Amino acid sequence: MDEELVKRAASVLAAAGANTAKVWGRQLHLGSPPPEPQEAERWWQDRLGDLLADAPVAAAELRELVDQLPALTALAEPAEPPTPAGSPTAVHNIVSGGTTHGPVIQANAISGITITHSGFAGTLPSPESWPTAADLDPIALGVRPTHRIPGPPLPPYVLRDRDQELDAALGQARADGGLVLLLGEPFAGKSRTALAALVRGPAGRRVFAPPRGTDLRGLPALLQGRPERYLIWLDDLDEHLGEGGLEPRLLAQLAALKAVVVATMREDAYDACRAQPGGRVLDLARIVELAREWSPAERERLAGEAARSGDPRLIGAVSSSGPEGAAAYLALGPLLWDEWWRARRADRHPRGHALVRAALDLARCGLTGPLPMDLLLKVHEGYADVTGMERESAEDARAWAVERRYGLLRLLDRARGDTWRAAPILVEAAGRHEELPDVPGPVWGCALEKARSDAAYDYAEIAAKAQVAFQRAADAGDTSALHNLGVLAESLGERDEAERWFRRAAEASEPRSAGRLGRLLAERGEDRAAEPFLEAAAEAGDAEAATLLGKLLRKRAERWFTAGAEQGSAEAAHLLGDLRLGRGEVFGAFSSYLDAARVRYEPVARGMGIVHLLLRENNTAEVWMRRAADLGDECAAEFLRPVIAHTVDAAVEFFEEDAKRGQGLDAANLGVLLEQHDRPDEARPWYLKGYEQGDAYGAFRLAELHKKDGDAAEATIWYRKAADLGHPGAKRALGETDG
Repeated sequence: MDEELVKRAASVLAAAGANTAKVWGRQLHLGSPPPEPQEAERWWQDRLGDLLADAPVAAAELRELVDQLPALTALAEPAEPPTPAGSPTAVHNIVSGGTTHGPVIQANAISGITITHSGFAGTLPSPESWPTAADLDPIALGVRPTHRIPGPPLPPYVLRDRDQELDAALGQARADGGLVLLLGEPFAGKSRTALAALVRGPAGRRVFAPPRGTDLRGLPALLQGRPERYLIWLDDLDEHLGEGGLEPRLLAQLAALKAVVVATMREDAYDACRAQPGGRVLDLARIVELAREWSPAERERLAGEAARSGDPRLIGAVSSSGPEGAAAYLALGPLLWDEWWRARRADRHPRGHALVRAALDLARCGLTGPLPMDLLLKVHEGYADVTGMERESAEDARAWAVERRYGLLRLLDRARGDTWRAAPILVEAAGRHEELPDVPGPVWGCALEKARSDAAYDYAEIAAKAQVAFQRAADAGDTSALHNLGVLAESLGERDEAERWFRRAAEASEPRSAGRLGRLLAERGEDRAAEPFLEAAAEAGDAEAATLLGKLLRKRAERWFTAGAEQGSAEAAHLLGDLRLGRGEVFGAFSSYLDAARVRYEPVARGMGIVHLLLRENNTAEVWMRRAADLGDECAAEFLRPVIAHTVDAAVEFFEEDAKRGQGLDAANLGVLLEQHDRPDEARPWYLKGYEQGDAYGAFRLAELHKKDGDAAEATIWYRKAADLGHPGAKRALGETDG
């Protein structure tokens, strides 16, 4: 019987052609099959398969021989070891389910017998191990993860407008076999949409999702003779084309087995592949296009599903996703957050991170509208926990922050002009990330200041949020938060509440609160109670506290100098005169100096001389100055030097150098000098320059010039500008009080 099979095989192959017969003869003389039945069967399969490649016309008869292969094992004798299973030429045997090597013989309902050369089929898992569509892990199969929250890794699926068309294409493919391709831009939601469609299909269908680069040529052999219907999932189809990948002949073989290939592809990859030889299989696909931007109907379904499920990711997508689409919003959120968060490291983009954080923190405070870049630059400098900012320039930080990511989203979005806001996708995600620090107090301060001056915001609403944040920080032991609560209460007109917080903070050694409390007490007339708080603040560098403390002490000093003078102290009378002269009280100072002079208190000589100079009594002044100089008063001696006459040009030169540099009050002063010497046209640009530098007097003098010229309307405009900068003379000219 076995010899008869061999003769029949030789006869069949000889009939196929002389060349085939020669090959058969060589194969028979390569050695005898091994003794083990399984290995002997494999040995015969290898040789018959190789021969069949050269003799396709013999396929029908040789198929009959293949069915009788177990009988051939009787010829077995020792031979060289077989090729290891899993080698590059191993394939699954369509007859016994084992592993073969070389070509595979397949039955095809349409064309009879098809021969497929397999590359890596031995590595393909058995279909029994393939998961069903209902058991697929979407993230493992290409769906991008969203932000992590307790519960399912992905939010509920929201039906898309093209789902009906996709379901129809899959239904037709289940009947006829073939390829269904979901085409769209990156982040359109292709993988999630296609996988959801598989789940909606007939239950129990098993799905094979090979890794990129898998040799697929063994699939027809693997599925041959199985009554079940299978799905092949090829996410990013362009990664599964080329050598060993999907091509027209392989697709035809799979279609003959009623297998359905479901694939996704980016539009740019589709265009590129169509121009390549490996892209011919795309001509055979049933294509469904999926838009990235969601339609109004899709957004309505999104809102409905968010309300039903309560999933915070969908709720965020409803409120924050824009033209990029909800699918892109869900997928890009984690990517953008991760890039921004890791950028805080010194070797990355620490200043860029801080710049985005400034916009993000201000949005967390309630300033969700566009913000000027100057404000963001001011705020971002205050993040002490971000190191290495000196390594990155502000220009580089800004360029990094506004760069478009994935062709879609920026970390900072431009609104209009040079105004910006943090990407809504970051703002919405901020509440879910515990590693993000609380908004610092100074940032809240900037937010409150902006809200107070910008009518687009409700100051009371921002203040209420700030109060909650400050209270939480204060409860955690942050003394600066106590101070912030006081400032906030003071801004709302709650003086008693402000004083309570300032006192608590001052007692906790918060110098800023000590200064604030001191001012509140001084305004209430409690000078002595205010002084220790003002002194503590002054010693910590609070200039306003130091100034107020000096004024209070001067007030007390005047009281005691007055008491001393009344008791006959010449020195007290002298010092009292100095205080009064410093306040501009010339006659009050003269009275005090005269009291000291009457008892022959000579140190008062210079003071008397200055008073007489102010009264234009130069001769008398010179007498007093001579006395003071003879006592060794060097200051008085300087008064006795001849006055050097300066020309106008010399005076102009004196003012002009500093005026050009924008220092002090010299621009407007130079204008006055020129105007006094009948050069008003030369004075105007200096007045204007002074005004542009913030000197109200420049605007006031321009108003006066327009008034002299008889241009009342223009004069009023400049009086208004000067008054807005606080100039008393301008307010009087406008009939306004100085308060």
